[in-house]
Amino acid sequence: MKKFAIAIHAGAETVKRKEVSKAQEKAYRKGIEEALRTGNAILKKGGSAVEAVVAAIESMENNEHFNAGRGGSLNQFGEADFDAAIMDGRNLNSGSVGSVRYVKNPIKLALEIMQHCKHAFLAGTGAEEFALRQGLELKEPSYFVTEEKLKAWHESVLEEQIAGHDTVGAVALDQQGNLAAGTSTGGLMNRMKGRVSDSPIIGAGTYANNPYCAVSCTGEGDIIMRGSIAHEVYAQVKYGGEQLQAAAEKAITMHAKFLKGDMGLVSLNGEAEIAFAFNTNLMKRGYSTDGQKPVIALWDDEEV
Repeated sequence: MKKFAIAIHAGAETVKRKEVSKAQEKAYRKGIEEALRTGNAILKKGGSAVEAVVAAIESMENNEHFNAGRGGSLNQFGEADFDAAIMDGRNLNSGSVGSVRYVKNPIKLALEIMQHCKHAFLAGTGAEEFALRQGLELKEPSYFVTEEKLKAWHESVLEEQIAGHDTVGAVALDQQGNLAAGTSTGGLMNRMKGRVSDSPIIGAGTYANNPYCAVSCTGEGDIIMRGSIAHEVYAQVKYGGEQLQAAAEKAITMHAKFLKGDMGLVSLNGEAEIAFAFNTNLMKRGYSTDGQKPVIALWDDEEV
């Protein structure tokens, strides 16, 4: 059996440890494990990296403890809308969706765009109409709004703050040697209506190219897109000759003078090498190689 692997993140941010309860920690670890096992099941059977990435992200979109799909952050008007992308490292095909509401699983819409649309990126009403035509599952707005996120929205509005930049993402290597990357997010809390994150922008929050690596980013999207962080990892590997971990760390730090804020990423190459890099104290992350028991970590002092 050839090598296969999957690695995921579920957000990076700088927080005080006491702000994350033991119950929340437990829910995060359980959700990460479920997503890894879901993706692993596909890879083990010989399924594609794209299928594994979509399945793992769908699992996290359905989990209200993560900022994607149900439980996503709310915009300035208390509405949930989403961005997502998928990229196939085998042929550089991609599908992206921005500012979409009602679609239960935005990552599945990104996949439909990649496979069945003449365009690579659809946003807003047009993306929703395409989802309807493709028969994707839709939900009423209240499905996405959880009590926890509604409370956080009220607090952010009262304090006139834009907060919370968790995102979920996955990278996978299948038994055919192909890579894929995907990212999905509910965006910033109390963001402007119409704001699009880095997640659906190819080269910013998501990138995959078979000979080099697959990358999914998380953190403050406005600075990640300005730094083209996902593509920067690829560039460090391809043109800089860097090993994957060094490339990932350089991508996070190289524009530190101009790009100030929380950033994190997960990357994977064709040798099943996995790299996590982040400048925060909390980075929800995990991986599994060759179907082995998932390795999961949350804090910066946890080894993976």
